[in-house]
Amino acid sequence: MHLMQLPREVLLGEDLKGEVPSVARRLGLGKNVLLLYGPKTRKIAGEDVEEHLNESFEVESLIIRAPTMDEVERTIDVAKAGEADWLVAVGGGSIIDVAKLASYRLGIPFISFPTTASHDGIASANASIRDLGAKTSIRALPPVAVIADVNVIKTAPYRYLAAGVGDMISNLTAVKDWQLAHRLKGEYYSEYAASLSLMSAKMVMKNADIIRLGNEESVRKVVKGLISSGVAMSIAGSSRPASGAEHLFSHALDMIAPKPALHGEQCGVGTILMAYLHGLKWEHIRETLKRVGAPTNAYEMGIEPGYIIEALTVAHTIRPGRYTILGKEGITREAAEKAARITGVI
Repeated sequence: MHLMQLPREVLLGEDLKGEVPSVARRLGLGKNVLLLYGPKTRKIAGEDVEEHLNESFEVESLIIRAPTMDEVERTIDVAKAGEADWLVAVGGGSIIDVAKLASYRLGIPFISFPTTASHDGIASANASIRDLGAKTSIRALPPVAVIADVNVIKTAPYRYLAAGVGDMISNLTAVKDWQLAHRLKGEYYSEYAASLSLMSAKMVMKNADIIRLGNEESVRKVVKGLISSGVAMSIAGSSRPASGAEHLFSHALDMIAPKPALHGEQCGVGTILMAYLHGLKWEHIRETLKRVGAPTNAYEMGIEPGYIIEALTVAHTIRPGRYTILGKEGITREAAEKAARITGVI
């Protein structure tokens, strides 16, 4: 049996803060709701969403400060004490990831109300939670609904939108890794999920110049791609369509770099490197990232070159069960430095 779990509703438009109660009523989510937001996203959209919810629901709110297991456990405790029927997360990836894992463990639905479009976690079933200093992806459930307010997302620094492009472009090498694992290890492969994932990547590459404008249309194109990418993972039943060696590289940087860049930025640079290893047209990927204003090298990410090489050599150890172009043994320091220099990453 292959189980596909997808969001039941996706709303994309302007001025949608007041739509959360309507969506909740249509989906029959119950009277008691726990609203999660961050210190900043509370002001950006959280308070407005809370005001609209207060008209029809019993609302309790909680400020989430980091994507940690402590915050997940705190959310679970507050939700249980308040007998929450569902959660709503107003924020970036960190807030949504905490809600995602907490709702999964509570056995209740959650609504995703993203304030940035920096990665495909806004609609996927995977939650990235920091634990013991490392960021690892945990399987949960996708949101029952995604409400993407273009006006809200547009107010975030453009850097986040460019990072969303980086996260989507990484689908190109993620699918290549998945195909490799299918051929060499007999791993399950979904042609439909892979095609949807690749379409998301190709569409943002095609629309790079429009995205660079940073306007409403830019946000719509990136959000649609991120949601499609999330749906591809739900269809596959894993993060395979959108997470390969480039994500392992990003997770390695999260572990070893004193000040990592945004997830999507690191994945974009990782895609350049992995495309080189796969023998793909890495120059085209690098050019697209440049066109949207995303980092293409260590300097632009604010990361020392030495950490790039180290991350490349240890990336294969991050998730041993996931076969990628890096293989089981990884690559040598010499090969890592050569790849980074040839691609201009260092």
